[in-house]
Amino acid sequence: MDHDARLFLLPDGYPLVGAALAAVGALACAETPAVHGWLQAHGVSASAERVRILPADAEALIPEDAESLPVPLSEEEALRVHQECAPKAIADLEAELVGFREMPKDREALVHRALTAGIPAPRIVQLTGLTPQEISGLIQARPSA
Repeated sequence: MDHDARLFLLPDGYPLVGAALAAVGALACAETPAVHGWLQAHGVSASAERVRILPADAEALIPEDAESLPVPLSEEEALRVHQECAPKAIADLEAELVGFREMPKDREALVHRALTAGIPAPRIVQLTGLTPQEISGLIQARPSA
C-alpha cells in the first residue's frame, strides 16, 4: 500500500463519515505542500468540517464523487486516525488494547471483548503486540455464546 489514509472532501448532503481532519490533531502530512495545494485547489481550510480523513482500509466508505488525496501517516498518527474514526465503544476498547501490555490480569477477557465488539484480529495484533497465532488461539478458545 502506498499510503496509510485518505483525505477527502465530503460532498454536501452526505452523512458524516471518517473523522474531521481537525479532530485528529496535528498530522505531519497536513503540513506538506501536497496537502496545502490540495486544500487550496478546493478552496477549503484544514479546519473545515467537510475535510475528512479515513484509514486506507476504510476507503470504501468515501463517497464516489468525493475529491480525495492519499496521505502517509506515522504509526502514532495512524492510531489516532483509527481511533477518531471508530465508534466510541470501539475507540474505548482500542484504547484499552493499547494498554494491554501493562495489564496485570484480565488480558484474555479484554481480547474476547474486542473480538466480540468486532475489532478485527489483525487490528488487535497491531494494538497489543500479540502474535496472530496468539490471537488465533484466543479465538479458538473463546466460549460460544
